[in-house]
Amino acid sequence: MSELCRFHGIIIRIFNREHNPPHFHAVHGKEEVLIEINTLSVFSGGLPPRQHREVLEWATIRQSELRAAWERGQQRQPMGKIDPLP
Repeated sequence: MSELCRFHGIIIRIFNREHNPPHFHAVHGKEEVLIEINTLSVFSGGLPPRQHREVLEWATIRQSELRAAWERGQQRQPMGKIDPLP
């Protein structure tokens, strides 16, 4: 597992050699959502509305970086860090 980013109390992670479809985990407190990288649709779980909007805003801006991190994770390479929301 790799922590890619933190902002506003939200932690963004991708696990190494994760199952398809390509997705990331966003955690806020005890709540977690899995979001598909290519469509930015919810794969599983949920977050409170404000945090959900912030995660989608961030993912829209960083979608190509998320795809690259996913690919590196599939190769068991370091995924690096992604900048938070501005």
